[in-house]
Amino acid sequence: MVLAGIGAGLAAIGAGIGIGKIGGSAMDAIARQPEATSKIQTAMIIAAALIEGVALFAVVVALIAK
Repeated sequence: MVLAGIGAGLAAIGAGIGIGKIGGSAMDAIARQPEATSKIQTAMIIAAALIEGVALFAVVVALIAK
């Protein structure tokens, strides 16, 4: 049970780091090309949603696989 908690925590930490990097990179890209803001935001939201989905799947698998 302890390993399941560690696995779930690592999945959550990994997702947080990934989404943070996406957000930071998106802000840099918007600062460089303000005219491409809508395209950058759309790609950022899609990437963040995919990361969240994988993280949720990893947490579920970690908690099920006792």
